[in-house]
Amino acid sequence: MRYQHVCVEALAYSLPPQVVTSAEIESRLASVYERLALPEGRLELMTGIRERRFWDRGTTPGSLSAQTAELALAAAGFDRSHYGFLAHGSVCRDQLEPATASGVHQALSLPQSAFVLDVSNACLGLLNGMIMLANMIELGQVRAGLIVGTETGRDLVEATIDSLLENPRLTRQDVKLAFASLTIGSGSAAIVLCDRKLSRTGHRFLGGACQADTSSHRLCAGGIESETHGDSRPRMQTDSEALLQAGVQLAEQTWQETKRVLGWTNSHVDKAFTHQVGRAHRRLLYERLGLDTRLDFSTVEFLGNTGAAALPLTAALGIERGHVQTGDRVAFLGIGSGLNSIMLGLDW
Repeated sequence: MRYQHVCVEALAYSLPPQVVTSAEIESRLASVYERLALPEGRLELMTGIRERRFWDRGTTPGSLSAQTAELALAAAGFDRSHYGFLAHGSVCRDQLEPATASGVHQALSLPQSAFVLDVSNACLGLLNGMIMLANMIELGQVRAGLIVGTETGRDLVEATIDSLLENPRLTRQDVKLAFASLTIGSGSAAIVLCDRKLSRTGHRFLGGACQADTSSHRLCAGGIESETHGDSRPRMQTDSEALLQAGVQLAEQTWQETKRVLGWTNSHVDKAFTHQVGRAHRRLLYERLGLDTRLDFSTVEFLGNTGAAALPLTAALGIERGHVQTGDRVAFLGIGSGLNSIMLGLDW
C-alpha cells in the first residue's frame, strides 16, 4: 500500500475519569491469591501496568466516540461537508445492529452521502479504518473522513474478577488464561485523514503493509457466554505466552514487508507507536524488529491495554507531549489477535 495524496490531519483522544490500580484489582482477588499462593504485586510486576482507567457505568461507546470525534473535527478545522467517510473501529460498540457509527454520524451532523460503517478486527479496527479511508481518498472517491473508536473495559475486568472469585475449582492455569483480561483499560481515539490538497498540516500518510497468521486465531478469544457465566458481561481467555511469541514473529514479517513497500530501513524511523500490551511485549517487539526502544512512546503503564484505541490514542498523546517533531518519520506498529498485523508509515 502506497499513498501519494493522503494526509493525517488530526488525532484526538479522550480518557476516562476513574483510575483503578493493579493493586486494587489484586486486593479484590486476595482470597484467590491466598488460596493459590500467588505473590502480591504479580499483576504490575509481569505487565508493567500500575493502573488503568474506566468510564462511568452505563456510558455507551458511541456517545464517547462522538465526543472524541468532535475534538478531531475541531482540530482538523475544515468544513464538515468535506467528510465522506465515517468508521467506528473499536471492539466495543453500542449494539450488534445497527452500526455504532450510525449514531456517531447523526451526533456529528456529517453529510448524508458519507459511507458509514463499523469495522471490527480486534485491536486493529481503527488502523483498518485508516487503510479503507486512505484507499478511497487516493482513488478520489472522498476528500476527507474520520475513524473513531471507544473501548469500555470495565465489564470485562470486573466480570473476570467475579468469575475467578466464584470458581471453587480454580487452578493456577485458570488464572493464567484470565490474566490478560485484568490488563484491560478504557480509552477513546479519533483520526482524521484528508486529501493532500485539503490538508493544512502536510502530515503525509505514506502507506504500509499487513500480514495474517490465522493459524493462531484461538490464542486469544473473547465473547459473551451468558449460559456459562450467568450474565451478559464479556469474558476472554488468552494464552499470553504463545500469543506473545506468535505475535512478535508475525510483526517481524510485517515490518520487513512494510520497509520494502516504503523503501525504508530501520535508520529511517525517527519515532514509533505500538499497540499497548505490556512491558515484555514492548521489549521483545523492539528487539525483534531491531528498533531502539527510545523511539517508542508508551502509555500502557497508566492506561493498560485499551484495545483498538490503544495505538492511535498513544500516538495522539505522544504528539501532544512533543514526542514527535516536524519532519519525523513515524511508524505505527500494530498487532491484533487473529493474528493480524498492520504497520504504517507517516511523514510528519
